[in-house]
Amino acid sequence: MRISKTYYILLLFCLIGFISFGQNREIKSADESAAFTIRGSVSEKGTHKPYKNVEILVNGGRYVTTSFDGSFDIKAKIGDELIIKHPDFETIYYTIKSNERISIEVVDAKQSSFRGRSKGDFKRFNQMIDSADVYLKKDAEKSIKFIGDALDVNVSAAQSAEAQELLGDIYVHWKQYDLAISAYRISLQNIETASAELKLANAYLNNGDFENSLMSYKQIDENTLSNYEKTIWLEGIGDAYVKAKDFTKAIKSYEDGLKVAQKHLIAPKITDLNSKIAQVYSEQGQTTKAKGYFTNSLNLAKKENKKRAVEEQVKVAEFNSENAEYESEIVLRKLAIEGIKDIENDSIISNESPITSQKQNYKIGNAYLLSNDLTNAIPYLEKSREEAGERGDLDVKLDATRKLSEVNARLGNTEKTIAYNDEYKDVVDELYAKKIQEISQAARFSRNIAEQQNRITSLESDRALSKSTYELTQERNKSQQLIIYSLIGGLILLLITGYLMFKYIKQQRLANNLLALKSLRSQMNPHFIFNALNSVNTFIATNDERTANKYLSDFSQLMRAVLENSEEDFIPLKKEIELLNLYTKLEHFRFQDKFDYAIEVDDTIDVEEFQIPPMLLQPYIENAVWHGLRYKTEKGHLNINIQPKSKDEITITISDDGIGRARSKALKTDHQKKQNSKGMNNIKKRVAILNEMYKDKVDVTINDFQELEDAGTKVVVTLKKD
Repeated sequence: MRISKTYYILLLFCLIGFISFGQNREIKSADESAAFTIRGSVSEKGTHKPYKNVEILVNGGRYVTTSFDGSFDIKAKIGDELIIKHPDFETIYYTIKSNERISIEVVDAKQSSFRGRSKGDFKRFNQMIDSADVYLKKDAEKSIKFIGDALDVNVSAAQSAEAQELLGDIYVHWKQYDLAISAYRISLQNIETASAELKLANAYLNNGDFENSLMSYKQIDENTLSNYEKTIWLEGIGDAYVKAKDFTKAIKSYEDGLKVAQKHLIAPKITDLNSKIAQVYSEQGQTTKAKGYFTNSLNLAKKENKKRAVEEQVKVAEFNSENAEYESEIVLRKLAIEGIKDIENDSIISNESPITSQKQNYKIGNAYLLSNDLTNAIPYLEKSREEAGERGDLDVKLDATRKLSEVNARLGNTEKTIAYNDEYKDVVDELYAKKIQEISQAARFSRNIAEQQNRITSLESDRALSKSTYELTQERNKSQQLIIYSLIGGLILLLITGYLMFKYIKQQRLANNLLALKSLRSQMNPHFIFNALNSVNTFIATNDERTANKYLSDFSQLMRAVLENSEEDFIPLKKEIELLNLYTKLEHFRFQDKFDYAIEVDDTIDVEEFQIPPMLLQPYIENAVWHGLRYKTEKGHLNINIQPKSKDEITITISDDGIGRARSKALKTDHQKKQNSKGMNNIKKRVAILNEMYKDKVDVTINDFQELEDAGTKVVVTLKKD
């Protein structure tokens, strides 16, 4: 009965929406979804001189004029008629047949004062720009290379602006927002266009700089914007206010944009703005108002296309989930899955998209789980896990496997719980390997992009320098002093360009180091976690509940401390000693019959003054216990000694009298050798990156502890004060 009631409510709102917007809006929505950007040019036949200020009209009402080089771009769809008008030639009518570039050649031209470039340069530029546009979403490096090739001809300021704006679009798609900002600013330096100004403001927002974004939006002259651009402008201002947590102004901007969109029948923006207003009200906790606008956006999205409808269903489902309306959430996600099937018949949905089938099945299962409907949760979680495995979505597979383990544990299915736990461990290792590969790919991608960008920067500098040289040639009658100043200005421009390139490369290197460091820092040995959980399981199995609770409490305290410090490059030595105490206590708890331990800190050391990378020492202690002391026949000793070396240096010595590295290596399996190698290599990489960033702050040496059969191991870490 509840599902039926929800269905009738949705049907009622659909009827209301149909009456409110009418058939004309539905037709307009269909037109908008079919429209695409047509690029073209107008030139004189024979001489190929470009025509500026030519009026280009579409029978649907859009209007633009050609720029200095005769180029234009306008939204249209197949079957539309272009009307090309200018006082110097007879009006031309052209019917759109495809989305390819249009070249309009006119006869009996009267203009003769504009001197165009050669036909070859003009044609090559257009070919390169079109190729860059084609590869924009497929291959960033190839697309940027075409931009460089386009600029590697005799280009005008307008063409340079067009190329730089497209370059900004490429960087935005590939989430390189800082580079996009630079490209849009260069485009605006050549020719100021409303399109580039809007994109620059949005790039600032995507880059997390909402203050500059808001400033850029406010500097745009509203009178220069078309109706569609005005809607984008108001929406962008609203987005910036949302980032600034000024929800009242955000809603005002969205509502102003909605009025413009409704007045001029811009259907996609009507949907988007209803959805964004709903999200702001939801953020403020005004659930009733949010529901009203989400109902509008759902109805409007259905009139656009299947993908837009599914995206809005997922957004509203997330809203229902946040408000614990799990039944409505499940209904919407099931509708979304049906829509996703239709979408996948024509296109591929990437794993990064929020509308993948595996994500929706996982969230349906989670909604059932939150509703305490465990029976219905299992099939959706299993379906999510299966789909995620087939599509290589390890993040979703990991979450679904973990949830299945939890559900089966709650149902008392011990065998399935253990099986899913084992699978979870395998997925963790697989995901770890994938993340390392992604870091390497990201670094390579950044290097390649930097190389292409350096080429474009050089070409832009050459173009600017060539332009300056040309102007100097035309001004030969000017004084020698003016020439000297101009040359100095060109030299300063080159120096600034070189400085910016150096600064950019330095920033990229730092960003790559921080990314690698963050990845390495987040990798606490998963086998310790699993071993610890197995210990808890053993205590529970032997009915030693009190011991299990004590161990689990200490373990959770350690995990909480590790997570609190996970985002820091360095923490006070005092905190690290507390972590080591807790960790060593846990290991000793499990192997009480194998070793005793002691942690000694010299009284003269101020443990608050020295900084150390978090959990740097833990792997060495783990190696000492698991690969040295654990295999001793007699009870061993583990000593952690912290002593001053000089005024600004201390040494941390970790020594054990275990079986030693040579004997331990002989006992290891191939898998254990691989895992230990990973752990030690990660420590070496982490120390190397930190020393590169902080000028040799940490030094590590490893030797045998004694010359006996049980040689043991001695690790000495030298730490410098800031």
